Amino acid sequence: MNLEQARFNMIEQQIRPWDVSDAEVLRLLSVVKREDFVPLAHKALAFVDMEIPLPGGQCMLAPRVEARMLQDLALHKHETVLEVGAGSGFMAALLAHRAQRVVSLEINAELAALARANLQKAGIHNATVRQADGSVGTHSEGPFDAILLSGSVAQVPHALLAQLKVGGRLMAIVGEEPVMQATIVTRTSQTDYRTTTPWDTVAPSLQNFAQPPKFTF
Repeated sequence: MNLEQARFNMIEQQIRPWDVSDAEVLRLLSVVKREDFVPLAHKALAFVDMEIPLPGGQCMLAPRVEARMLQDLALHKHETVLEVGAGSGFMAALLAHRAQRVVSLEINAELAALARANLQKAGIHNATVRQADGSVGTHSEGPFDAILLSGSVAQVPHALLAQLKVGGRLMAIVGEEPVMQATIVTRTSQTDYRTTTPWDTVAPSLQNFAQPPKFTF
């Protein structure tokens, strides 16, 4: 398998057509070795347009979804980011290249250890992985300039929105199958938030996030 050709094809055939045009994001995807964050059993799928299984029933999001979320979060070099759902550490690696500091919370102990090891091997030192319930965030290390949920939720908990700085934004995939939307929530003041839903997709759900009550008849 020609890794560089497969990487090029992923960027040109999957990611660019999904309205990812940010030159820095595209450059990052050619530099950060996605295959090094994929479990050995699935290495051949590293550049395929699909979710890749991870231990604990979790998965890496499809490359085009990761890239579009990274672009739309519009990070700056001075910013501090909270990621919920470390997975294999790949998104934390991308975030770390764009921001000053990344805190990544992972509820699964095996995945937290995997992400930590992968980031260390990749030489990334400004991303910290903690085993913790990401649905409540981490008040002691906030507030954050940006928060990224690496998976879907039925609704965004206020506990996470409260950890945004004014001017900060949260990016998540919100909804329930078959209808989910990429959602960006910007904190415009201490009490107000602005929400946009720029594109539709479907992604596996993150663990431990509350489900809205179901209607019964």
